[in-house]
Amino acid sequence: MKNLFAITMVVMAVSAMGPGREMSAPSRVNPPSAADVDAAQAVRPDPAPNDAATASGLHILEAATTTPEEFLWQARPIVVFADTAADPAFLLQIRSLQDLPAPMIERDVVVITDTDPAAASVWRRQLHPRGFSLVIMDKDGQVKQRKPAPWSVREISRAIDKFPLRREEIGRMGVLP
Repeated sequence: MKNLFAITMVVMAVSAMGPGREMSAPSRVNPPSAADVDAAQAVRPDPAPNDAATASGLHILEAATTTPEEFLWQARPIVVFADTAADPAFLLQIRSLQDLPAPMIERDVVVITDTDPAAASVWRRQLHPRGFSLVIMDKDGQVKQRKPAPWSVREISRAIDKFPLRREEIGRMGVLP
């Protein structure tokens, strides 16, 4: 009886291990990133930023017309750098922000664009970008995130919601993220 029990246990243990080498491991396909999805859905013909508030209320300003001190304790600057306004990463980032402005407006974001390295703006001198660069700052003027590639509005929103000052704002509103 002991032998039958031992054999049964061994058979159960081996069967619980799953299939042998004759079966290949299931293939896994990674889903597209949020930036890829945003890029695929973007269809705006003219993503170039302007010097005033967009029709949606999201402020997109040129770096030459502003300084970091203007936004201290008032707004969260998101600075988008590129070596030229025709940079595909720059166009994708601006289009993404323009297409979904509500989360940015809710988080007191102002977008600063700098596509002229020769102008040596205050933003460029202070943040030292190389090529395309996305810099997310908090209301206290500190750099919180630097990214060498475009981010989706969802990724930016989630990053901002982790900032200590934003957590305080959420707490004052009595709303959980």
